[in-house]
Amino acid sequence: MKGHCTCGECTYELTDRPLFVHCCHCRWCQRETGAAFALNALIESSKVRLLSGTPVGVDTPSESGKGQTIYRCPTCQVALWSVYSGSGPTFNFIRVGTLENPDACPPDIHIFTESKQPWVILPEDVPAMTEYYQRSKYWPQESLDRRAAALVEH
Repeated sequence: MKGHCTCGECTYELTDRPLFVHCCHCRWCQRETGAAFALNALIESSKVRLLSGTPVGVDTPSESGKGQTIYRCPTCQVALWSVYSGSGPTFNFIRVGTLENPDACPPDIHIFTESKQPWVILPEDVPAMTEYYQRSKYWPQESLDRRAAALVEH
């Protein structure tokens, strides 16, 4: 999968499928995106290959208090991915809307739905959590294995 910012200066490629896709409805994500939710595809940072440009990291507070670094195009300022302090630089949270085919990454789970906008209707066939969730209950085994391997490497 390939992705890019709006102006095209920063382009990237995912060299594997994402581990899992979060649709986060927390108020922090609503504020940061200016939308009803953030849609992030989690993937090992080693599987994100920058093809052009150099995204700039912007340190941003997060509800956990640990913060995140949002990587943006230096020209158009579009957010391409985030690195959360809680999970460290081993994983990138790719902004699904920056993929050339965002339809390929629908949400695997909806999180922090306790603060979702009331007009957002969630699909019945996708798990929805009022807060966070237990990874081992929802991630496919292959994704759990890849995550464990990535943590050992770092």
